[in-house]
Amino acid sequence: MTSLTEAQRPGAILPSSPLVARVFAELCDGEFHSGEELAKALGVTRSAVWKAANALRDLGTPLEAVRNRGYKLAGAGEPLSAASIRRRLSRDVAACVSRLDVAWTTASTNTELVERAFPAEGRSDVLLAEFQTAGRGRRGRTWLAPPGGAVCMSFSWTFREVPRDAGALSLTIGVCVLRALSSLVLQKDVRLKWPNDILAGDRKLGGILIELRAESAGPACVVVGIGLNVALGGELLEKIAATGLPATDLASVASGPISRNELAARIIDCCIRGLMEFEREGLRPFLDEWRSADALHGREVSVQSGDETIRGLARGVDLSGALLVETPKEGLRRFFSGEVTVRPAT
Repeated sequence: MTSLTEAQRPGAILPSSPLVARVFAELCDGEFHSGEELAKALGVTRSAVWKAANALRDLGTPLEAVRNRGYKLAGAGEPLSAASIRRRLSRDVAACVSRLDVAWTTASTNTELVERAFPAEGRSDVLLAEFQTAGRGRRGRTWLAPPGGAVCMSFSWTFREVPRDAGALSLTIGVCVLRALSSLVLQKDVRLKWPNDILAGDRKLGGILIELRAESAGPACVVVGIGLNVALGGELLEKIAATGLPATDLASVASGPISRNELAARIIDCCIRGLMEFEREGLRPFLDEWRSADALHGREVSVQSGDETIRGLARGVDLSGALLVETPKEGLRRFFSGEVTVRPAT
């Protein structure tokens, strides 16, 4: 993992960072920059800049190259910055964050944190990445996001012991993400699909991945992965749709530009506060908000649970986080895991 640490000035990329990261940072203003200009600013050759630009394209970054004008990112933005994110955290949450890193690239932010030692009880390690080579969604699906296109982050948190309703944690985190998004002016309602999808309309805006590690009669460490599409671009959205999972991004549903550093800070703030509340009270304080945002309630669904496919009407969730489905023959059934699809209207 190549990390861009909190020691850097806000918004900057360290000189020791990979050249591709430094070229990306120079282009984040959305303006044209000639190869000569970039080479001079970065202290490298024009050939090195050309190779870095090609590497950005290979990662899926929408990059224009125009003769006599230079290189330009398709959309303006900002590089992720650990210092900029920490500066935006509320004081009490910042005190809980032991370590906050931004990586240019890593296999998976979740995997990286799972392999670390537990943070102390009531403390958190946070890791964000511009690009994940093996980003994961549920059931091992690949998470696709080019540099600058998303907020891909994970954070760890240590509970005193395994929470009573640990299965409901993904629902709690979903509500916390909605709270973080609440101040954005969105053209479509953001909703939650059990157990861990974030939707705008019926298109996927983001997802949550929870991994829990526990010791016998001891503390439990949860690693929470969150991916939010910010500006993927039409070509990548079409590529994702071709897999059968229609997606969208904040650039498509928000009324103005999104600061990824500000968004990341809001998510960290809301989620860490939410984890503290969940440890004390479980899902109950979040249940009304989740039910208000429930994308499945009242719709005909199919639940794939093991080798069994169950069809019925989604009737919300209970306090343990289980999905309730009203079936024609067996009445109300509860599901703690499974793959849910909405059945098309007939």
